[in-house]
Amino acid sequence: MKRWNVLVVALCLILFVVSPRVLVAQSDPAPNPNCTLTVPSNPLTAEGLATPYELMATDPLQGECHETNTNQSAFVQAAILDWATGQISIYNPLVIDRNTVPAIPPVVPVLPSKAIVALWFGYNGDVLTLQAEDGVLAGAGCVNGVKNSNFGQFAYCNAPAFFRAAHHVIRGGKLHVPALGIASDGQPCPSVRDFAVVDQDQSDNLPTTYLVTAIGLAQNNQSNLVAFPEATKLGNPSDNRLVDVALDGNLGCTPWKAPDLADPGRMVPALALNELQARAHQKSPVALVPAGDPMVLNNGAIDLEKVNAYRRGVDQPPVGNGWQADTARYCRHIYRRAPARLLLDQLLFTPDATHPTRGLSPDTAVANSLFTFLAQRFVATYSILGCTKLLQRPDPVTITMDAQGVVTRAKVDRITYRRHQEDLAACERQDDSVDDAGKAAAATE
Repeated sequence: MKRWNVLVVALCLILFVVSPRVLVAQSDPAPNPNCTLTVPSNPLTAEGLATPYELMATDPLQGECHETNTNQSAFVQAAILDWATGQISIYNPLVIDRNTVPAIPPVVPVLPSKAIVALWFGYNGDVLTLQAEDGVLAGAGCVNGVKNSNFGQFAYCNAPAFFRAAHHVIRGGKLHVPALGIASDGQPCPSVRDFAVVDQDQSDNLPTTYLVTAIGLAQNNQSNLVAFPEATKLGNPSDNRLVDVALDGNLGCTPWKAPDLADPGRMVPALALNELQARAHQKSPVALVPAGDPMVLNNGAIDLEKVNAYRRGVDQPPVGNGWQADTARYCRHIYRRAPARLLLDQLLFTPDATHPTRGLSPDTAVANSLFTFLAQRFVATYSILGCTKLLQRPDPVTITMDAQGVVTRAKVDRITYRRHQEDLAACERQDDSVDDAGKAAAATE
């Protein structure tokens, strides 16, 4: 979920039409959207995990990069599989600015003797580049993109090996993947591969958070919260966090969590857990990264090699041709399901006098409720993927913004939506068969 350096660009036309004053008022120079993250030596070891990653500008002429600037913040998350027991634990390495020190040194995790470790990266800007000493990135299986074309906000290290090992221990009965459950609206609880949830760049970014203190950054754990009671949390707006916190919280669902090795006794969600659970339990049709996802385009062109490189990092099957990652079909799936669940859950996703804490917005600078947040997200997705042109059908969702650009109202045109749903029904069975959950899971064994 791009945190809308791209969304802001995509919605510029909407902003200009609805409230041109928003654009005129923004006179401060935009922060440098492209930063580089220095990966420590031996990043898959306990010592490497506990060594802070350092953020710096990719091109200093474009301005500095600072971790506490929420438009430039980068995040790291590790998942650790104990090959002997089959259990997974989580560790969130710390990111700090180059040439600075953390407020308190990160916890050195105790890893199992047969640990398989993988890393994922999230970013609030446009393009994050990984760098390290010679041989470090290749040795750790780090993938930032292909052909000098970075993914953008996403990268990973050793993810395919981790997922292969996880599949093995799942088949062997050592690791149990919990069911998604049933939500309070009577529907299955959402996953990160649910077409009612995904956006134009699914399976990106992390539920990781850090602490910002008066003397620097620190891991978000209970010990540091006690040491720095005035600390604020720094987060990575993401599809994963949206599902794990906002949607699950409002739908009475429970995300899969694992022990945090930096915070004894605490259980936390993770990208790896989200993907494994979606692979195991998301019913057809299953949402998989399409060829038109902005993070897998190569200079604006479709690149199946890049699609496959990205998919390998999130436990999704590779494709052999463009049809298998067809963006028009992805748009059809989203059209059929996302507005329908918006309508179903509008009350649950909107606070009122009786339920003031229900349906709170994940980002009050973007929307005033969870309902309006999801509505603007759908509008952006439909636009960025080019769904209007691909489907020859208009966006059924309209949004209204205030003078600050915050979405305050949203509406689904029920009559138009139902008519186009009926039109799309003719190819629904074929679409569902291509994106069959069972086939997708089998292809990653």
